[in-house]
Amino acid sequence: MLQTGFDGKVKGASPGEVDNSPERDTGAERRLRRKLDLRLVPVIAFLAMMNSIDRVAVTFARLKGLQSDLHLTDVQYDTVLAVVYASYCSALVPSNIVGQFRQFYPACLSMLNLLLRPSAYVGCCVILWGFISALTGLTKDYNTIITCRVLLGLFEAAYFPGCAYLLSSWYPRKELGLRAALMTAGGLMAFAFGSLWAAAVLGTMEGKLHIAAWRWLFFIEGIVTVTAGILSMWLLPDYPHNTRWLSVEERCLAQLRLAKDIGEADVDSEEASMFDGLRVAIKDAKVYLFMLLAFSVGLSSSFTNFFPTLTATLGYSTTVTLLLAALAPLFSDHRTGERFFHLVIYWWISIIGFIISLSTMVTAARYFSQYLMVLLHSGYMLLVTWVANAIPRPPGKRSVAIALTIGSGNVGTLVGSYMWKESWSPQYHPSFLICLCSLLGATALAFTIRTMQMWENKRMEHLEVDELEKDERERIEKAADLEGMTFDDAFRRRKRLPHIY
Repeated sequence: MLQTGFDGKVKGASPGEVDNSPERDTGAERRLRRKLDLRLVPVIAFLAMMNSIDRVAVTFARLKGLQSDLHLTDVQYDTVLAVVYASYCSALVPSNIVGQFRQFYPACLSMLNLLLRPSAYVGCCVILWGFISALTGLTKDYNTIITCRVLLGLFEAAYFPGCAYLLSSWYPRKELGLRAALMTAGGLMAFAFGSLWAAAVLGTMEGKLHIAAWRWLFFIEGIVTVTAGILSMWLLPDYPHNTRWLSVEERCLAQLRLAKDIGEADVDSEEASMFDGLRVAIKDAKVYLFMLLAFSVGLSSSFTNFFPTLTATLGYSTTVTLLLAALAPLFSDHRTGERFFHLVIYWWISIIGFIISLSTMVTAARYFSQYLMVLLHSGYMLLVTWVANAIPRPPGKRSVAIALTIGSGNVGTLVGSYMWKESWSPQYHPSFLICLCSLLGATALAFTIRTMQMWENKRMEHLEVDELEKDERERIEKAADLEGMTFDDAFRRRKRLPHIY
């Protein structure tokens, strides 16, 4: 969801207004990074938590009578869980394409252009999904709750790929991993605070105003989400060249940081159409490998939709079940660095958790295994960061690649919604075995991508100027103009900037 608006010059400043001294760059960059860290990162982390809470609230509500009150069969309940991912996945790529290319809309459509600024676009989507979440508390039967879940998925689709792309539009590669991990931490906190929240509401609100406690859960969560969405429209930045709460010099520096990081300006070709990013992305083999990798990880992490139910197999009450489910994610670590090993180490630890769950029904061991399983989520946003690092330019291609990867991961989760059958409880041996095999496959796919990245780095070292594609040359030329260097110097530096693997 990017609109660069870049024409080879610093937006909003003339060259004389920009202080390019090393001392100024160091101090200004530190202050800019701090400003973004204090304003952008906390907002997207909190919204990520509400995104996950609103999506999985139905699993908490089931523990207090949602399924029986709406007269849902087991298959219908599984469909209620899965359909949100179906609508979510179908809207991911269109959402990023629509939000990315504001320059293709006529200038006379001022309201549309305003709404497609990231701060307004994301904020409106948050408000809409919060409203739909609150309406879920009014559902009476299978048809009404299915309608709410479909709409919830459509409006939530803009959030994760849009924010992942927004982060990559502000932070260089060396800074992106940590910020993306913090956003993931917000999503993971949904299992902690969401469980605590559900425990409080379901334990105290039953029968208040003659309304079931699970309905109160949706009402309260929806109101909080709508409020957060309204505030986010003021707090979130737009693009590096047009964010109102940054000075002219800060907007210049934000663009310069991205150009220095890759050696190319973060722009699409001047001739690019709205769908060029999609066309280029589907021609890249890495995109398909990332999609398959995300599907495997999504399938193996599908247990999170049933986490309260799995914890309930330990034999505790509803409130204690939710409190236990709240503790496990708190031990997840979100430090990132090198991509491949920092991903697979979490997967290997989760594999141990799946093996323990396959081997025993002892309460202590089974609960410990769930701590290990939850670590699987700690590396998920790092996977999305890896996509942004592996496909950094052009931005249209990066946008589509991120959306396709996140969509594939959710397709895996959708498929996984049907593999936790009631008839397989309480052991769930087939379910855990599928998760185990999926992670083993994900490890092999990640190693393949790493090998491809290493090969591309070697190819870049021997790249000649006449081998550059037209749009790639344009981006290097614009980076050279932005930084005040010759094209040859910019090209030599570009060859020294490797892909991250």
